[in-house]
Amino acid sequence: MSYNDWESVIGLEIHAQLLTDSKMFSPDSTHFGAADNEHTHPVSLGMPGALPVLNAKAVEFSAMTGLALNCKIRQRSVFARKNYFYPDLPKGYQISQYDEPLCEHGHVDYFLNGEIRRVGITRAHMEEDAGKSVHQGEATLINLNRAGVPLLEIVSEPDMRTPEEAAEYARTVRKILRYLNVCDGNLEEGSLRCDCNVSVRKKGEAKFGTKVELKNINSFRFVEKALEYEIKRQIDCIETGEKIKQETRLYDSTKNRTFTMRSKEDAHDYRYFPDPDLLPVVVEENWLAILKAKLPELPLARAGRFQADYQLPVYDAFVLTTEKALADYFEAVAKDSSNPKAASNWVMGEVLRELNEHKIEIEKCPIAAVDLARLIKMIDGKEISGKMAKDIFAEMWQSGSSPVHIVKAKGLSQVTDTSTIEKIVDDVMVASQQAVADYRRGKTKLFGFFVGQVMKVSKGQASPELVNQILTTKLKG
Repeated sequence: MSYNDWESVIGLEIHAQLLTDSKMFSPDSTHFGAADNEHTHPVSLGMPGALPVLNAKAVEFSAMTGLALNCKIRQRSVFARKNYFYPDLPKGYQISQYDEPLCEHGHVDYFLNGEIRRVGITRAHMEEDAGKSVHQGEATLINLNRAGVPLLEIVSEPDMRTPEEAAEYARTVRKILRYLNVCDGNLEEGSLRCDCNVSVRKKGEAKFGTKVELKNINSFRFVEKALEYEIKRQIDCIETGEKIKQETRLYDSTKNRTFTMRSKEDAHDYRYFPDPDLLPVVVEENWLAILKAKLPELPLARAGRFQADYQLPVYDAFVLTTEKALADYFEAVAKDSSNPKAASNWVMGEVLRELNEHKIEIEKCPIAAVDLARLIKMIDGKEISGKMAKDIFAEMWQSGSSPVHIVKAKGLSQVTDTSTIEKIVDDVMVASQQAVADYRRGKTKLFGFFVGQVMKVSKGQASPELVNQILTTKLKG
């Protein structure tokens, strides 16, 4: 039987660490990179008698995210204890939310293969993170710096059917979180983690298959690869008469395979019950209205506006809205230069190439938006040629100087005086009489040779447009 006879059913659980200064229920720092177990407190260590105090900023960030995910925000939500034993969970339970989460019944729209698609959001609930286990040979070391860090767990509906859809949905959620500035989205540091729930069924069947969870995948490329492997594994198992076990599996990116971690617990295994140390979270309508007013323009809406307002192609619009800071930079260049398409070309070309090469974010770009806009205006005003602009851009990147200063200091202004260019063309033709004769006998491809010679003599400063016009006239004889 072919793999094409089957379809996969995929849902994601995305865990986003919130960008608060302190932890969910204690005052210790959330700063990444501290010495092992430096950021601990009696509450996060689970010391007897230590009582949790809710971080108000974490609630604000969670509600803002829920609004951005088109969720209903519960007027009253409750914290629960999720009981399980693991070495990096000192209390023996995790404070989370269960049947009364802060955010529920939302959706995310994302763009894939030329169309807008939608994934439902079941819930987005607040919880605290666990610590980190570090395995060294036969020993396991515990670092509790992460224990108690505020998390928002975003649980999707099982609406995705391909690994590609799942990866793009996850990228879109990350973009939204970063636009809101509630999570830095750093997968390498673990501040954004992704669990994938996947099952397979015959095409046309309504009933879901047995779900397997793939835990803590730390890149979108690995989300796709892990799902591809797991889908084929499940199909192979069923076709050979094996039953799929409901379990949690880990993904080994080196071997590109999944392997069993533990059997999957059901909700009743965690013995959820309301946390007696925490009051319900009550949300007032006027507070929600304030949060709604603070929401930025989100990436999908901004991409649509870039297409409408600046007549950008779909591809350009989605690349430029990948990050809020990049979109802000482009928009500033577009407005100051009055040439949105040129602004898009320069930002997507030279600027992104240099940022990637130097491994820096747009916030650290040495070329201010106003200076890039001025460079574009100088090209449009025929003060400099496109070739000269590339050299000037390189100098701007190195020195941080304005294009006006560089052009003045290096005498790079474009030559637009017709008589000056005519004299250079005459000199080139005199020095290349055989080429002139060949051109006039029909070897018109030599035209590029003459252009190159004129530009060489003028040190690249002659107006290409005038050079072409004058050469065309004079080479006719």
